Amino acid sequence: MSYKIAELPGDGVGIEVIEAAKMILDEVGFKAEYIHGEIGWEFWKREGNALPERTIDLLGRTDCALFGAITSKPKDEAAKELDPSLKDKGFVYFSPIVGMRQLLQLHTNMRPCKAFKGNPLNIKEDVNVVVFRENTEGLYSGIEWWPVPEEVREIFLKNHKKWTRFHEFPPDEVAVTLRVISKLGATRIIRSAFEHAKAQGRKRVTLAEKPNVLRETSGLMTAVARDIAKDYPMVNMDEANIDAMAMWMVKNPQDYEVIVASNLFGDVLSDLGAQLVGGLGFASAANIGDDYAVFEPTHGSAPKYAGKYIVNPIAMVLASRLMLQHLGEIEMAKRIEDAVASVVADGKVRTKDMGGDASTMDMARAIRDVL
Repeated sequence: MSYKIAELPGDGVGIEVIEAAKMILDEVGFKAEYIHGEIGWEFWKREGNALPERTIDLLGRTDCALFGAITSKPKDEAAKELDPSLKDKGFVYFSPIVGMRQLLQLHTNMRPCKAFKGNPLNIKEDVNVVVFRENTEGLYSGIEWWPVPEEVREIFLKNHKKWTRFHEFPPDEVAVTLRVISKLGATRIIRSAFEHAKAQGRKRVTLAEKPNVLRETSGLMTAVARDIAKDYPMVNMDEANIDAMAMWMVKNPQDYEVIVASNLFGDVLSDLGAQLVGGLGFASAANIGDDYAVFEPTHGSAPKYAGKYIVNPIAMVLASRLMLQHLGEIEMAKRIEDAVASVVADGKVRTKDMGGDASTMDMARAIRDVL
């Protein structure tokens, strides 16, 4: 079977790690037409849109996407880098990966954190946890104000008397971001976590939230989780406050199997988990919706390393493994993971982050040779 894959290298080292991953996919026998999509900082600067409409159209004509990395900067810095002809015309930078997640309703972000034996960067050898992060809501819903409009200030002053200090500040001295949790969003991510645990024979799902303080939003996540857990008697569910969860992941990461959390909390925990197993050079992610999926390493574009071919491509290679798994190419996916494990265990080829001097493509070739 042949697939159509949207190839979205993006910025910086994203271009290099996609090249490495395609080498591995070719070697494992994956048949695909890769269709290049334009995305990232250069298109923001030239067009005022880091996710052009033509790229969105491309996604609709493909089976799924491989995404490299993008450069992202704060609003004011982004505005300064716009082409002069676009300045002061209302263009506001928005992360294209966040845009894809919301536009395509890629509600489930799955981030495996697995320690490969022989990796000198492992904190502990027996870590194998998967973080399920809600991908479209929470504090990343994009509902923010600064300055805060008068009508929003009035709502707070009228209805939230526990914190009524808005009247003490001018509008441009207060910023507000809404944390949005819907029952649909909570249900999709929590059920995805339980379904994964059931399918993979994992016995424990841990909900990481903060319902003792965020009573309504984390409270809703907790209520939904407790209800869904009843459908999975073969899986034990426990609950942890997000701050305590960070401590326990550092102290006893091998105790956890599947962790599920809202957007920001899951983002933080998955990066913590990545460091336990070698850092972002080993951290892959699947963004999965009902109709489409995007697969990526979780590292950034690393502008200072761009063009040097020195970053670790394993995260991108493992992202391609997640893609194969999603497409039902289970044997190919397993071969790639086994090849990565073999190269790491052998220890002869190590990239800079692993204490060696191998290039991006040296590592790719080593994995290819095992395959």
